[in-house]
Amino acid sequence: MLQEATTTAAATGGAEGFQQMGFANVLQNFDLVGWVVFLTLLLMSVMSIFWIVMNVIKNMRLKSNSDRVVSTFWETPNAQDAIRYMEEQPRSEPFSKIALDAAQAAAHHQRHEGSRLVESLNRSEFVDRALRQAVTRESSRLESGLTVLATVGATAPFVGLLGTVWGIYHALVRIGATGNASIDAVAGPVGEALIMTAIGLFVAIPAVLAYNFFVRLNRVTNNKFDTFAHDLHDFFATGSRVGELAAKR
Repeated sequence: MLQEATTTAAATGGAEGFQQMGFANVLQNFDLVGWVVFLTLLLMSVMSIFWIVMNVIKNMRLKSNSDRVVSTFWETPNAQDAIRYMEEQPRSEPFSKIALDAAQAAAHHQRHEGSRLVESLNRSEFVDRALRQAVTRESSRLESGLTVLATVGATAPFVGLLGTVWGIYHALVRIGATGNASIDAVAGPVGEALIMTAIGLFVAIPAVLAYNFFVRLNRVTNNKFDTFAHDLHDFFATGSRVGELAAKR
């Protein structure tokens, strides 16, 4: 009978200990440091999700519009009509802004023929400088939010680890104060530690995956920027693209 009572008490204590590992109970036992760690991870998660969604929408729009904008520009027979079409594109469309910068640079250079500007830089160099600045600007806009994702992916596990260390510290303090190392005495702090570790990983892993994915997409888009910029340089500096000059010859 005594053995059965002891077994029953141990089972009851163990069940109560495991109940203390629930997330709701962990929230109730948070102290100031626990709440700071938890709210920091929650803020990181919200920021990560926001920038993931924003970058998905931005890349979807860019992918659906870029080929149409570029092909329409080259297929339009009249250069003025092509430039007018670029002016009608939304402000978030990067290829049209690169083309407009090149066109404005070429027009500005032409209007100032005979001035010191033309003497210091020829038409090709002036357009090339404008294109480099435009490509750099649009490439920088592609990277919006990536710094946040990289920061979250790199720091969230360590923030969760801080919660883990703090929870284990609580468990040791409780053991030292009560002299009881049973599961029901330490389950709450240990559960808090494990949950904070898991939250840190759940926040970091999507951020890292999204960061790598968007970096890859941006690399492909930057290559398209460079190709388009080279064709624009040939067009505004010589009046024709390289392929068109070869075909005429």
